[in-house]
Amino acid sequence: MLKARVAIVISGEGSNMAALLYASRLPGSVFEIVLVASNNPQAPGLALAEAEGVPTWSLSHKGVARDEFDEALHEALTAARPDAVALAGYMRLLTPAFVERWQGRLLNIHPSLLPNYRGLDTHQRALDAGDSHGGCSVHLVTEEVDAGEVLGQLPVAIRAGDTAESLAQRVRLAEHQLYPATLAAYVSRHQDAGWIERQVDAIAATFPEVLRKTSHGSPGWAVGSEKSAKLFAILADRHHGEDAIGLLVKASGPDEMTGLIEARPETYYWPKYYGASGWLGFRLNRPDTDWDEVRDWLERSWRACAPPRLTRLMRAADEF
Repeated sequence: MLKARVAIVISGEGSNMAALLYASRLPGSVFEIVLVASNNPQAPGLALAEAEGVPTWSLSHKGVARDEFDEALHEALTAARPDAVALAGYMRLLTPAFVERWQGRLLNIHPSLLPNYRGLDTHQRALDAGDSHGGCSVHLVTEEVDAGEVLGQLPVAIRAGDTAESLAQRVRLAEHQLYPATLAAYVSRHQDAGWIERQVDAIAATFPEVLRKTSHGSPGWAVGSEKSAKLFAILADRHHGEDAIGLLVKASGPDEMTGLIEARPETYYWPKYYGASGWLGFRLNRPDTDWDEVRDWLERSWRACAPPRLTRLMRAADEF
C-alpha cells in the first residue's frame, strides 16, 4: 500500500512534528513526512527535520502581508504534493483563502478537550473551571479557530496541586501519542470499509424511499416499498480475492462497462459474480475518490431501479 504523503507546519521546537516524524518510520506506518515548513527560519524543529533527512522550507513572516505569506506557504506545500497537512505548533492564524484550498486535508492539534477552551490559555481555564480532566484534540481546520470536526481526543487527569505548567507537560505527552494515531487513521480512512459505508449511506439517504438491504451478506441500498424494493447499490469489501472496496452500481450494459473499465481501470472494474448481471464496480478504497462522481452514480443507479412513480416526481422536479 502506498503511504500517504504528509507535510508538517511548525513555528518552534517541533515536539509534535518529531512525534509524527518518528511514528512515520515505524514498521507498518501508513504515512511519510515529505516536508517540514515554518514561518520561523530559526525554528529548532527545522534543524531536527534536516538532520533526519526531511526536506524543509521556511520564510519569516515578519514584514510580509498575511495573504502573501500564506500564498508562499501554499506554493511550497503544493510542490511537495501532500495528501494531508498537519499543523504542529504553528502559531499563526491562516487566511480563509488558504484554509479553503486545503479544506479536508488540513489538521491541527489543540491542548484541550474541544469544544471546551478554544483559543489560548487552555490549561489555566480548565483549572479555573475545576475540571477533572484536561486533554488534547486533533481536529480539521476551518476558518473559525479550533471549530473544525474533532477526529480524536485524549483526556489527561488533573491532579491536586496542578499548575498550568505541570498540566501542560502531561498534555504534551498525550499529544505525542494522539497525533500520530489520529493522523494515521485519517489518511488511511479510504481503506476502512466501515468509513466508506457511512459515506455511501449518507449519500444514498438523500434519495426518496431508500432502505438498507443486504446482498449475500454485503451492505446494500434498495429503493421502493419494503416488499418490492430493488437493490440499486451494493458495497463489496474485497470480494472473492479482489483488492477493491467497491461500490457496485447499475450500468447500461456490457458495452458501457467495458468502455469505462478500459478507459479508467484504476477506478472501474468488472466485479466477480456480479458483472454479468449488469453491476459495475467503482473502487472506493482510493485516496482520490471523487465523491461527487459517487453521488452521480448512486443517483443514476437509483433512477434505473426506482418505480416509475418516484422517477416521474424527480423528472418533474428537475424540469422545474
